[in-house]
Amino acid sequence: LLAHFPTSERFCSWLGLCPDNRISGGQVLGARTRSVKNNLAAALRMCALGVANAKSKMGEYSRRMKGRLGKAEGITATAHKIARIIYAMIVTGKGYDEQEAFKETPASKARQLQRLQKQATSMGLALVAAS
Repeated sequence: LLAHFPTSERFCSWLGLCPDNRISGGQVLGARTRSVKNNLAAALRMCALGVANAKSKMGEYSRRMKGRLGKAEGITATAHKIARIIYAMIVTGKGYDEQEAFKETPASKARQLQRLQKQATSMGLALVAAS
């Protein structure tokens, strides 16, 4: 498996779970998921469909993607994340750790703070750092 797929991106592309962007001159002309007949991809989509109601970080992620992208694209995005997690488990030989899969990085904290400040200013409020 690892000889054929040196990166998780190539594995997800083989599964047909990533966008197929048509780019010309740096401009995206179209983006859609490639139609690929793959039983593993179908199984991952079914897993993504089932995890949507889970009270876990993966369930939150699935609901957030469905709200942002729409139902079909959200399921594909969740299946893509599950595929990346499975690939990492195979490569590292470690079990699934939800804290590791959804860890907060300084960049994600900065984005969250920026989003909250933008929401506060749109409501006429100001955020003050807690001491």
